[in-house]
Order: sequence, then C-alpha cells, then structure tokens
Amino acid sequence: MKILLIDDSRTMRNIQKKVLSAMDNVEISEAADGLEALAAVGEQGPFDLMLVDWNMPNMDGFTFVTKIRENDKTTPMIMVTTEAEKSRVLEALKAGVNNYAVKPFTPDALLEKIRQTLEKAGAGG
Repeated sequence: MKILLIDDSRTMRNIQKKVLSAMDNVEISEAADGLEALAAVGEQGPFDLMLVDWNMPNMDGFTFVTKIRENDKTTPMIMVTTEAEKSRVLEALKAGVNNYAVKPFTPDALLEKIRQTLEKAGAGG
C-alpha cells in the first residue's frame, strides 16, 4: 500500500511513519507542504492513502485537498491537524477528506482512523 505523508513537521512525519510501520506492505512517501505533495502525486502516484496536515507553508493542506479532488475523487485522505473546531472539520469534509484526526493523537487512534477510512473506501485494512 502506497501512503503519502504531508506535514511540514519532520517530527510529525516520523511519528506517523512509526505508526504506519505496524501495517503490512506499506510504502511511504513524504512531502513537507502541499506543493511538494502535488509533485509527489504527479511523479509517484497514485497513492492508496494520504495523511494531510492543514497548516503548512507554500500550500496548506486544505488547498491541496481541493486541488487533488478536482481530478481524483477516490483516493482516501485523512486530515491530521491541530484544527479541532467543528466548523473546520466540516470544511475539510466538504473539501473532500474522508476522515479527520486531531493532533496530538495516540498511535492506536491514528491506526483506527486509517482502518476506518480504508474500510469505507473499500480497500480493506
């Protein structure tokens, strides 16, 4: 399974990688902002799952999600962010994310979000 981690924090990407390493057959790519992520999708895509941070320089996660959804309605995306207000969650869901995880999270909570998202998308866990 190909997963793209998009977060401007290397530490956060490392935490996510550690969590994802518990899953079988995972190939992880990383991007530090939405622009890097768009390039990664263009060069390495398609991905089976994307974990997207909201607040990043150059291109934020919200803009990235809307850009991806212009051409790709199906790739599962989880917004992983400190943005916890309900209005922000709804905004992200409207933009096309499949699920939402609030930082800080426990590894189990993130894995559960990933499992739920993949099951809903029909990709299995």
